[in-house]
Amino acid sequence: MRRVLVTGASGFIGRHCVPLLQAKGYDVHALSQRRPPPGGIPDIRWHLCDLLQPGRARDIMGRVRPDLLLHLAWYAVPKKFWESPENIEWVRASLEMFSAFAENGGARLVAAGSCAEYDWSAGECEENRTPLLPATLYGTSKHALEAILDAWSRQAALSSAWGRIFFLYGPHEHPSRLVAYVVRSLLRGEAALCSEGRQLLDFMHVEDVASAFVSLLESEVRGPVNIGTGKPVAVRDLLEDIGQRIGRLELIDFGARSASEPSRLWANVHRLTDEVGWAPHYDLASGIERTIGWWRSSPEALCAAESSR
Repeated sequence: MRRVLVTGASGFIGRHCVPLLQAKGYDVHALSQRRPPPGGIPDIRWHLCDLLQPGRARDIMGRVRPDLLLHLAWYAVPKKFWESPENIEWVRASLEMFSAFAENGGARLVAAGSCAEYDWSAGECEENRTPLLPATLYGTSKHALEAILDAWSRQAALSSAWGRIFFLYGPHEHPSRLVAYVVRSLLRGEAALCSEGRQLLDFMHVEDVASAFVSLLESEVRGPVNIGTGKPVAVRDLLEDIGQRIGRLELIDFGARSASEPSRLWANVHRLTDEVGWAPHYDLASGIERTIGWWRSSPEALCAAESSR
């Protein structure tokens, strides 16, 4: 049985990767700074660990000695993560972890990158052709780590891939992120203050994001791979669809805020579909419907709805 270590295992993406790996028969070791999510999966071994503490990555690698590494952990507090100095700390900690992984016999690693590595006016982004021109410290840090990993993997004869995530949504999303914010506001009967919504972006359900990462980890594909749908949608169209499904379209206040997202950015997904051989489970309509249903039934959303009455 092959052993896999997942960092950021209790996070937005990681919590969806863990059950997929367990179902495939891996010996799954889940690493997180926080306690594991409630309703844990049997046979998952959880490790509480702060990778930003020097030496902790080497310690955990020496104890677990995984064959595979899925590195999802990073600083991701909404709005703060773009320019946080903690991005630099995560570059250092990630390099320590990659080195320890190789020293302990690791065979393949996949790490999470970001569409923030690209030029944000690029439109369609192709992995090895679109200019990499990050506009934030977050994007710059991710790009720097990917460049080092790529060069170092060739030197160390280590198999590695880099999944560049575009825009995502779904169950357990932070309530201040776009889709969660609008869904929760409308369910609570409150106004959702939004931009005009003219941005063309690539939104993917988090369960599909997790599935794509697991498929990438199991493949032999190396280098950067876009994790997206390849189907841009206008933010306004997306939010209007949410408003119509909930029946509170009038609560969306378009133009109340300035846009904080890129104007045009979506994935070319030929590597993901043709080389990795992955296909999505959700289209946008079914993904949004499932997301609304989850927020309707989640205790957090219900409590918020009650407190607003």
